[in-house]
Amino acid sequence: MSGGLKIEQDGHVTILTLDRPQAMNALDYPTYMALEDAVRSADARAIVITGAGDRAFCSGDDVKQILSKGAPSTPEMAERAKKTGGLTPAADALLHTDIPVIAAVNGFALGWGAELAIMADIRVFSEKARFGEIFVTRGLTCDAPGFGRLVQLVGRERACELLFTGDIVDADTAKEIGLTSRVVPHEDLMPTALSLAHKISSNPPLAVQAIKKGLRETVDPPWRDVGKMAITEIRRLMQTADAKESAAAFIEKRNPVFTGR
Repeated sequence: MSGGLKIEQDGHVTILTLDRPQAMNALDYPTYMALEDAVRSADARAIVITGAGDRAFCSGDDVKQILSKGAPSTPEMAERAKKTGGLTPAADALLHTDIPVIAAVNGFALGWGAELAIMADIRVFSEKARFGEIFVTRGLTCDAPGFGRLVQLVGRERACELLFTGDIVDADTAKEIGLTSRVVPHEDLMPTALSLAHKISSNPPLAVQAIKKGLRETVDPPWRDVGKMAITEIRRLMQTADAKESAAAFIEKRNPVFTGR
């Protein structure tokens, strides 16, 4: 395991498990970097990403270690971001890999956890899964995938509702609106995801990679441009009183009071 990420190999399938269950698999900087490195170095024909435990896929940024400090990155993260034009480096790795990615969403996928889920090519939801683009409740904007991928999946109006409200939807609603085409019993989640991954990996890998590349070039926006815009807004908003109040309220277990400053 490296940086809160467990890496396993099952034939031609790489399994990446966010392994910080005590923090609902929230992302700290070491986990972000481990995720990026694992995707970039994967020797696989398919990647499955999931979360440890039964409660969360990924609850987003670790509030205590990242958001409450009001700083968007460490020097090492900032150096990595320079190479990706400002796009979150882990997102850059996921959005530009030619390896198919499957998200096995086993619980809460919130904030950047929601972004992680929608960056996958295919999502399999457990009946326990919950999805929420909760950035607005933190006084922030979503990252690049929320702008460039969510509309592809659910349409502009549904995307606006999810982004503007920060609402958390259950697995059945996620299927209804197009976030996933598969909701399975919790105990069937990994077997279903792995079966799909192995089916993909049994096909000619160069053809699969060419299909994924073609989809990226014809459907997706210029991710690094979107990422630069998103990180500029995130950095600005992290310095606002509302963002700081949201983090403080979360830590203090109280309702936030926003002032528009």
